[in-house]
Amino acid sequence: MAIIWTEDLSTGVSQIDEQHKELFKRVNDLIAACSKGKGREEIVKVMDFLGEYVVMHFGAEEKYMQDNDFPGYRAHKEQHDGFVTEFNEVKRKMEQNGPTVDLVVKINHFLIDWLINHIKKTDKVLGAFLKNKI
Repeated sequence: MAIIWTEDLSTGVSQIDEQHKELFKRVNDLIAACSKGKGREEIVKVMDFLGEYVVMHFGAEEKYMQDNDFPGYRAHKEQHDGFVTEFNEVKRKMEQNGPTVDLVVKINHFLIDWLINHIKKTDKVLGAFLKNKI
């Protein structure tokens, strides 16, 4: 089942929202591949993309926070760092064992749950703060 971008996920910061939409697209590409029995092939491409993209995306968010003296910077950055740590661990397992079906399912759930929860609970707070700053 695809994850759908809805306006209630919007932070109000166009750069951040566009990056979130790209993340949704890539996760949806993986979900679509899985539904066609091609998740194992697609997961390598998605993981490579995400490995680079989240660093860029998190960097953009963190720059907004630092440039605007966001009081929740440390906690927000800790969430980003936690995602990167978990992501790297999952990627390491994939590189060691290959893209097993169980791992593909785990990655799907991890990405979907983390992305939606982080946007709704953390990025929206940042967006509300930045609304008055930029």
